[in-house]
Amino acid sequence: MEGVTRIDQRLFQKVIDMAGMMRVPRSRGAISGLLLMLLGAWGALIPFIGPYWHYAYAPDNTWDYTTGRLLLEILPGAGAFLGGLLTLGSANRLAAMFGGWLAAVSGAWFVLGMPLSSIWGSPTVGGPVGGTTRQAVEYLGFFGGLGAVIVFFAALALGRFAVLGVREAEWAAGPVAGEPYDERATAPTMTGRPGYDATEGTGATAARTGRADGRGHRLHWPGHHRHVAAR
Repeated sequence: MEGVTRIDQRLFQKVIDMAGMMRVPRSRGAISGLLLMLLGAWGALIPFIGPYWHYAYAPDNTWDYTTGRLLLEILPGAGAFLGGLLTLGSANRLAAMFGGWLAAVSGAWFVLGMPLSSIWGSPTVGGPVGGTTRQAVEYLGFFGGLGAVIVFFAALALGRFAVLGVREAEWAAGPVAGEPYDERATAPTMTGRPGYDATEGTGATAARTGRADGRGHRLHWPGHHRHVAAR
């Protein structure tokens, strides 16, 4: 029974460690998530509001809904917006990375959707309006450039969430089950080392170096017993 209990404790501790590794600060994906939300909203709304200033793909009419706009602009824009929202607000690593991947796929569809729809014969949108320069700008703002920027910020967010930071490592380490938690063991201090206690003065230095202080006490790291050295 004692061996089974030890195995259960180890498994329980591993579950706690994994849960700690899944936690991330909400601020980690704040900038990327916000930008992905703005870009997704732009991609989904620009076909409807762009014609107000003659920045559009045919049909050049405001709030004109078509199946091609749904498949090539509204859905990927909504996907990028939702992915950015998950990246921005989630404190769970898996959920945030799912949002990053959703945004990346949506951005890729902005780039590849139109040429693939022409090949497959599926519903598509009309051509860009205006002169050559305006058409190039419209392509960048509606599809190619927009999708590339979304993929870039999604990849940036995925890279940040793939890294295990110091704070997450401390969360994952945590206290061992059944043992009291010592804040000095993990709290950052001005010395840059764990376990520093400013109230001990030179005693803390002696604890780190292993030397005895003036009273003959040989000090050790926090968590160990203090012994009296023979004078």
